[in-house]
Amino acid sequence: MGLSRLCSRAPLFGRILAAYGGVFVAGSLAWGVVVDKFRPDRWDIIGAAICLIGVAVIMYAPRGVGQ
Repeated sequence: MGLSRLCSRAPLFGRILAAYGGVFVAGSLAWGVVVDKFRPDRWDIIGAAICLIGVAVIMYAPRGVGQ
């Protein structure tokens, strides 16, 4: 991932990567439930929810244009 940051010219790459990370955490948990028949406990679900809330904050927080 570090190399992709060096090669990227997108000014918002850090935000994009952080949002991707949150979705990845929740998606990994969902994959475990569907494919591996993993039963998450409440802390797994709370953690995934916190990640998705973080994604929402990153994506939808009010900012000036181009920030």
